[in-house]
Amino acid sequence: MQLAEFQRRIERIYFDRDNARGVGGTFMWFTEEVGELATALRQGAAKQELADEFADVLAWLCTLASISGVELEEAVGKYADGCPGCGKTPCECSEKA
Repeated sequence: MQLAEFQRRIERIYFDRDNARGVGGTFMWFTEEVGELATALRQGAAKQELADEFADVLAWLCTLASISGVELEEAVGKYADGCPGCGKTPCECSEKA
């Protein structure tokens, strides 16, 4: 599944509810999911549990983008030519950048 297709699917499933909640409330749910992913990573969770948490984070990111009017597939074009800072692949920016 392509990123745009996934974003449309998440919209079909959740857009009305998430849009009604607004960006602030939806962002709170997103950060909760990021926290769950952090916990799973820290605890060395099994691959499937990690995959589920990554999927949840991506779904909430998609819904945040949708209610903000952002197409993620277009947004990721920022990285099409490599690092946005130095333009290289791999990145040659200093760690402090």
